[in-house]
Amino acid sequence: MLLLLFMAVLTLSYVAYQDYTVRQHFEGKRWALPAHVFASPAELFAGAKLDAGRLEALLRELKYRADPQLTTQGAFVRSGSEIRLRTREFHFWDASEPSRQLRVTFGGGEVIAVEDIDSGESLPIYRLEPVQIGSFYPALKEDRVLVKLDQVPKPLIDALLSVEDRDFYEHFGVSPKGIARAMWANVRAGDIVQGGSTLTQQLVKNFYLSSERTWWRKLNEVLMSLLLEARYSKQEILEAYLNEIYLGQDGARAIHGFGLASQFYFSRSVEELDLHHVALLVALVRGPSFYDPVRMPTKARDRRDRVLDAMVEQGYLAPQQAQAAKLQPLDVQSNPHQAISRYPAFLDLVKRQLQQEYRNEDLTTTGLNIFTTLDVEVQQQLQAAVDRTLTRLDKQRKSGSLETAAIITRRATGEIAALVGGRDAESTGYNRALDSVRQIGSLYKPVVFLTALADPRRYTLVSPLQDRAIRVAGGGAAPWTPKNYDNREHGTVPLYSALAHSYNLATVRLGLDVGVPRTVQTFHSLGVERDLAEFPATLLGAGELTPMDVMQMYQTLANDGFVTPLRAIQAVVAQDGHTLQRYTLDVKQSLDPAAVYLVNRALQEVTREGTARAVYSYLSRDFDVAGKTGTTNDMRDSWFAGFTGDYAGVVWLGRDDNKPAGLTGAQGALHIWAATMGKVSREPLQLDAPDNVESVWIDRSNGLRASEACASATPLPFITGSAPALYSACGGSESDEGEGGSWLDRLF
Repeated sequence: MLLLLFMAVLTLSYVAYQDYTVRQHFEGKRWALPAHVFASPAELFAGAKLDAGRLEALLRELKYRADPQLTTQGAFVRSGSEIRLRTREFHFWDASEPSRQLRVTFGGGEVIAVEDIDSGESLPIYRLEPVQIGSFYPALKEDRVLVKLDQVPKPLIDALLSVEDRDFYEHFGVSPKGIARAMWANVRAGDIVQGGSTLTQQLVKNFYLSSERTWWRKLNEVLMSLLLEARYSKQEILEAYLNEIYLGQDGARAIHGFGLASQFYFSRSVEELDLHHVALLVALVRGPSFYDPVRMPTKARDRRDRVLDAMVEQGYLAPQQAQAAKLQPLDVQSNPHQAISRYPAFLDLVKRQLQQEYRNEDLTTTGLNIFTTLDVEVQQQLQAAVDRTLTRLDKQRKSGSLETAAIITRRATGEIAALVGGRDAESTGYNRALDSVRQIGSLYKPVVFLTALADPRRYTLVSPLQDRAIRVAGGGAAPWTPKNYDNREHGTVPLYSALAHSYNLATVRLGLDVGVPRTVQTFHSLGVERDLAEFPATLLGAGELTPMDVMQMYQTLANDGFVTPLRAIQAVVAQDGHTLQRYTLDVKQSLDPAAVYLVNRALQEVTREGTARAVYSYLSRDFDVAGKTGTTNDMRDSWFAGFTGDYAGVVWLGRDDNKPAGLTGAQGALHIWAATMGKVSREPLQLDAPDNVESVWIDRSNGLRASEACASATPLPFITGSAPALYSACGGSESDEGEGGSWLDRLF
């Protein structure tokens, strides 16, 4: 008696435990939903710099289908310089864009008009859904798009019940009749053509149990199925099944649920599926790999047609309906693949920025939608420039050891449009853009010159600098004797020319005059937090920074002295559509805009007549690029940083082992930067002078005022009151002609 009582208590305890297990999972968070990461959306408007070919490429990137009838969302047709498309509805962080039928016309490399076909009205702007560039997954890389039961077309439910569980609405989790029917069908066929498990059992097996085949596991499956049916309605169980069932594999990503499967195979929402689509998806339930419609189209078609026959047998379809569906092609995408991480270096940055505010579990299990700043076209052009340049340099140098890192931002906002962490775009390893700390060489020189120009009583763009040999005491060590790259001295040179030609000796003399600590203070005012040693060698870029640090420096210069933190994220949206956070523009003025303007004008001289002249083999000269080359000792590092009217960017090129790369900034990094900007930049640089800056005509031959008629005269900017007072003999009513001494003596 005691034994029976003990067995009864044990059994009840076990049932209670399994009941708790069923309730905890079914009523809690049923699925670990990965975060989906999106690029910046493309905007269609009259005047947008976009041609028909680029829009078509973008639509194919978004898995739009070529369909002249535009029968469903995500369809388009191109006719010459016109594209008609039926967009997909999409929920952004600030609003929802409804699905529309649009007509987009092009001319001269830009959008001429965007028209709503249904209303005939011109749209001022339409925002396309963004390209998904990756996901953040938990350990199991399961992906799904959750659907409600009322979203699923009735034929899909009918097909599912016809072949998987005909008695679904009659049994209590286990179907003896279904088991007997499956056994008989298998005996007659001489093969396993039917399974005896109910949908509830299949759900239990996927939710709670391993795939091992033992009597104990089967007993648990039956018990838990009965408990599930006792606790929850058929509708709840069916909806969970529709979202849980495994329907295919996309690389490392597992496709679960009919919501994602309909997007993956057909580029349609589940509500838009036709009968032959529905039958094919249900066919995959029995074996997604065996019946893979991309790799095994014949097997997939045969299994689809058997599903249609079963629907006829169960009275869900008329024979002629099934026959019409059988005549349809499989209609799957030729390339449904969606990379888990298309741009791993950029996604690494996104994740680092998110982890400052979100737990890793939040990023991998709660189904966040993360909207980033990445521009797919800019990213692709940057990677193409990296590939072409490094391939060419490898052939010239017969070495494949070069590495690179690059960052491109939108000049006005600091949003990161593209980022490369190494020459292998798909590598998930070392992210050089964020982690590689290297000497920056001459990229530091604008900091020195900016520090000097902030004091207009002492320095202007035409101030004479001595580019002559110098010995700097080493404080007990050997004296430091810097040299110019060409090992020559250039005598007395105007300040802007010293920067344009990157003269080391003139820079060191200037930096020592203003004080190394003051230049480091200016460096931090540019928005970089990394510490720098206050040594004389710092003036020539001996300090070590990451490409991200350098990008922040030049972003502040590009933004007229306003620190604009670099951003990779626009917004984070919860799985239910609620916006959790928006990352808005945050700027702070930290430097005198007038001094920054003078430095930027000098940086334009770098590309016009200085070390970066090769930029204009990729860009038109009217782009007036501002930029700076950088080369470190023994040519270990090749750098270029600069900006156009719409983009700023920095490129590093070198070797991971810190051995000489054998390239100056102009020979290596500049070509990646310029090749990218030549493809994506559409706005020349137009610097806006602050109110306290005036333009004065200067005779380049002597640095004095001149009239516009003087052949050697050029307009240069000066902070008001700092321009030379004396005039050149070349022109001007107040000529200093006849005065003794050199022009430098007369000027100062």
